[in-house]
Amino acid sequence: MKNKFSNRSTTLDGKPRAYVEFNSPNTIWFNTGTLCNLACSNCYIESSPKNDRLAYLNRDDVTPYLDEISDHNWQLESIGLTGGEPFLNPHIFEILDDILKRGHQVLVLTNAYRVIKRWEKDLLRLKNTYNEQLKLRISMDHYTHAVHDRERGEQTLKETLKSFSWLSQMGFQVSIAGRYLINESYEKALKGYQELLIDSKIPLILNSDNLIMFPEMKDGEDVPEISTACWDILKIRPADQMCASQRMIVKVKGEDSPKVQACTLLAYDQNFTMGKGLNESFRPVFLNHEFCAKFCVLGGANCGG
Repeated sequence: MKNKFSNRSTTLDGKPRAYVEFNSPNTIWFNTGTLCNLACSNCYIESSPKNDRLAYLNRDDVTPYLDEISDHNWQLESIGLTGGEPFLNPHIFEILDDILKRGHQVLVLTNAYRVIKRWEKDLLRLKNTYNEQLKLRISMDHYTHAVHDRERGEQTLKETLKSFSWLSQMGFQVSIAGRYLINESYEKALKGYQELLIDSKIPLILNSDNLIMFPEMKDGEDVPEISTACWDILKIRPADQMCASQRMIVKVKGEDSPKVQACTLLAYDQNFTMGKGLNESFRPVFLNHEFCAKFCVLGGANCGG
């Protein structure tokens, strides 16, 4: 029996599947490894202290991609580092130095759960050297301790806010990757995150530039497939999807070299492996995965920025 999302070019009911043409590179992501100091119950990439399906990247893995960006003179908005938890990677500061010294804007996604403390001196060195080139985006599951801690563990939001407060006091460029629940509006969530920062004495005024909010994703949802007709019906442009301007480099455990995935959400799916190099990866992406529908097209989420 056929299932939804099983055919690359057509939906289950035979309609032409939507696809996204690549425009130009805006953000290139490096997944530094899937190991994490937390095991969040809703993590789309299933990062945890035990999941090492994606190996730690090192500077030798990263350098060829930085050279390729330079050789083609691609004017990127930023280079992103994600995981797992990037600050668990023992090579993280070698990688950061190599990227920053080439003049790129760098965005690091971190849960900021205790891990920042061990790297304070190294982070301050980078800030003093590269100033606003380095940005950190702190992930939170919710603005309430109850919901956040239910997903990530007891007292996790409290510890994250300690790191957030230190980064803010030291003058780092910080932002939030948050989540709003199915039963609440964006406006309610925005107000909640702002009140959380005020209560924590963190002087950051939130707006669309420093608060990225993702929709809540529930397992077992009956997600509709996206056909080519949906673009006009939904009044959504293919060019606004992540895979129109972003790619992610991963290194699968046991493999000799990294490869390029279509986006940050689909780190393991070989259907979304686009090749070894960046230039060859800039091909159309068919939206034959449920994440394409519920997270990107219908959820309106975008990891870049």
